[in-house]
Amino acid sequence: MSLLMAIVTLAVLEVVLRVADFRELREGLSERSLSYSYDAELGWAPIPNTSSLVTNARTIHAKNNSLGLRDEEFSLDAKPTILFLGDSFVWGLDAEAEERFTDLLKAKVSDYKILAAGVSGYGTDQEYLLLKRLWTKVRPAAVVLIFCTQNDRLDNSTNIRYEGYQKPYFETAADGALVLRGQPVPISRQQYFKESWLVRNLWLARLVTTIYVKLKHPLLFVPDPTERLVGKLREFVEANGAKFLVGIQYRDEDLIRYLQSSHIPFVSLDGAAFYPGAAVGSHWTPEGQKFVAERILGLLSENNIVRPGEAARAR
Repeated sequence: MSLLMAIVTLAVLEVVLRVADFRELREGLSERSLSYSYDAELGWAPIPNTSSLVTNARTIHAKNNSLGLRDEEFSLDAKPTILFLGDSFVWGLDAEAEERFTDLLKAKVSDYKILAAGVSGYGTDQEYLLLKRLWTKVRPAAVVLIFCTQNDRLDNSTNIRYEGYQKPYFETAADGALVLRGQPVPISRQQYFKESWLVRNLWLARLVTTIYVKLKHPLLFVPDPTERLVGKLREFVEANGAKFLVGIQYRDEDLIRYLQSSHIPFVSLDGAAFYPGAAVGSHWTPEGQKFVAERILGLLSENNIVRPGEAARAR
């Protein structure tokens, strides 16, 4: 009898949870949930050779190549590559692939391959780790970091972001050195929801999992390491014989002062049109993407990556 009562009670709780539809117990519908998987080093990573539909300000198609990047298939050959590193602004949330500034640059920069290595939700810390993973497969001649002023500083200062996704992070030691923490990255509740049959199908299991993850791996904050991370990126890129440049979503005065004092070429992307009131972020419209492509083209030209005069001819 007591067993029956327990079963009935659990069944009632399951129904109550489903009807209540608490936000933290829902499966995510973002690009991270749809086309990314758990990664012990990075937190989450795109799944190679997959396709999905993603809805935010609009519905777009997304297709990953064999590197897990939202771009055409890449092959390493004699033609040099410009790699763009960033979050959803490089990945292209709210943009079809051919509308993105990186794809627009392909028609304007004939001497280089252009590769978009953007992963939605990444901070500069994860982008640095991703670049190190990709390096031997791509060996870029130039790396352009697109810094998201809107949220990268917060991304870099914590171990959990967005729909509860766990991530690695860097602490600053007493001597100023960066120390990597949080690896292996704990499995996030959304990853349990997606990858465990039991958790995906039983809301009671979702509740238990959510409580467990919150207690076992609580939210942490560390002093903002952004400028040091940008410095680490530059050191790594230049030590491997490539050029390092930065594009800034909109003005960040502290970062600009750092870039100027460190003599790192950069361009501000203020003025690019974006979708207002979108569910996630303020991502660029097709016109905004064209604006960004022109700004980046100017940066490449000024730093002798694009041949003199090519930028003008492209217009």
